This record gives sequence, structure tokens and C-alpha cells, in this order.
Amino acid sequence: MRIASPYLLFLGDARDDLAAKTAHGIARWRRSGCLGQLRLPGCGADTGLPDLTVREAAQRGARTLIVGLVNAGGRLSPTWEVTLIAALDAGLDVASGLHTRLRSLPAVRRAAERNACRLIDVRHSRQRFGVGTGERRAGRRVLTVGTDCSVGKKYTALAIEEELSRRGVKADFRATGQTGILIAGRGVAIDAVAADFVSGAVEWLTPANEPEHWDVVEGQGSLFHPSFAGVSLGLLHGAQPDALVVCHEPTRAHMRGVSTPLPGLGETIALNLLAGRRTNPEIRCVGISLDTSRLEPRAGRDLLRRTGQKHGLPCVDPLLTGVAPLVDALLAG
Repeated sequence: MRIASPYLLFLGDARDDLAAKTAHGIARWRRSGCLGQLRLPGCGADTGLPDLTVREAAQRGARTLIVGLVNAGGRLSPTWEVTLIAALDAGLDVASGLHTRLRSLPAVRRAAERNACRLIDVRHSRQRFGVGTGERRAGRRVLTVGTDCSVGKKYTALAIEEELSRRGVKADFRATGQTGILIAGRGVAIDAVAADFVSGAVEWLTPANEPEHWDVVEGQGSLFHPSFAGVSLGLLHGAQPDALVVCHEPTRAHMRGVSTPLPGLGETIALNLLAGRRTNPEIRCVGISLDTSRLEPRAGRDLLRRTGQKHGLPCVDPLLTGVAPLVDALLAG
């Protein structure tokens, strides 16, 4: 799916910035594609973008209203319908990464139909995928993998793509989750693909390309997570990565949502390389990315240094240090 920019980010009645994390991600990584934000009374979130009405955004050329907030259960709130309909009546498409489908709201569906606008539910692709073939294809690929869910795989991938582009290297961020798709404007929500077709969907997402072009693929879950390992393995096989970056949040004792202890970095690297060789025998790990946000900056930098020395790999925190050492290793291979 493709999402037309510029965007108007809808923060609605988000109680705080965490509830508007989708909007914050888009504003951080694709700010040039955002015209402004729209907040309802009582909204406690702020991306720092100009506050605009639907009419003002449409006059300035907005193409898509993005639902940039999340809530328990991923439901579209009835209090948002007036804004969604106003956006459609102004000629904007509406995109959402929530579980509730936009078309399930009758008034919203009718507004889209009468204005010939698109309702884009990024979790639900209309694309039909085949099963994976494992056949090698041209181009280069790097995949972010992790010890757990929510350990910085998306932010690391986006930072790598940004650094490659800054150096003049052709690169594309390949989104595999709803927030990543809204940031990139295209992608496949891998967790919504039927299990048999996950690797095929990733092959479709990362097609043959120029020999020195890099696809930077957003990872999902963890091979060790009892809930999501199937998605992680299908992504690994379908991406056929030439390189891996392993992501980790060092203050956790257990994996999110389960009592399973967190695996070590060494065993995470080893298992991903073992499984990855099934579709790319030349796969290598080029570095480690840590989320040190829960540590003091000095302690975080010390942990990065010690972790890198222990594993003999570049070790960074994308937000604290940047990812230049990872890209150096990536391009040196």
C-alpha cells in the first residue's frame, strides 16, 4: 500500500505523548512530509508541528489525514468520526494503523465513497502474496533483529537508512509494521499476513534491485519470543539479509508479555545467523544497537563500550550516539 503525502497528523484526544507515539514517530522521521497536527480539546500530546484545522491543511496541500494515536484494543473512537468525515469531505484520504477498520464506520465509509477518497487500513493489505521461494535476488539487504519486541528495531532501521542516504548510498527503509508503514508511506504489516505467506510477502517487499542498493528492513518480534517467533523467522527467510543488526534493551529481565527470560546477545546473534543461512549463506552480523534510554547518559555510553568490546562488534544507541559505526561496518563488507 502507498500513502500520499503531505500528511496532517491527527492526535485526537491522546492523553499524553506516549498515546500519540505513531504521530511522534512520523514527525521524527518524516517531518518534511508533515504539514501539521490536529488536536481535539483536552489532547495532552504535542509533536511540535503547527496546529491546523482540516480546512487549513487542505488549503496547504495535505493529501492524507493520519490517525496518529493508539488506545487499548486499537479501536477507532466515536469522538473522532466528525474529524475523519471532515477530512474526507475536504478531499483527503484517511489512514489508520489501528485494529478497527475505517470502513467499519458507516458514516466514514459513506464520506469516502461520495468524495472518491481512500480509506487506508495499513494492517490490512489488499495485496495477494505467494509463498516464499528462497531464490537469491540482486541488491543488498540489512535486517534489524532483536532479543525481544520493542527494543528499537524500527528506529535503528530508520537511522541506518538516514545515514546511508546522507552518504549518498541508495537505500530504502522497508516497513513491516503499522507505524513504519505510516512513516515510510508504504510497506506490509507482516503480523497481519497469513503464516504461510510471510516470507513471500517479505520477498515481494524487498525485490531485486541494483547491486549496491540497500534495503533496510524493519524487524519484528524475536526468534526467542514464544508469541512472535514465527513472524520473526518468516521475515528473516524472506528478507535474505546480507547483514544483521541485533537490537536489545539492557534493563529487561523478561520478554514483554511473557515470563520467558530474555536471551543473551551472543545466543541471539548465533541463532539468527544459523536460521538466516538457510536463504543467504553469506549473512553476517555487523553490529549491535542498544536502547539505553533508561540509563544515565554516562552509564549508557559505558555499557555501549563494554558491550562492543565483549562481542567484537560496533555497538551504538541510535538516539545517543548515532549509527555511523554500523554503517561503516555495513559498507566495509
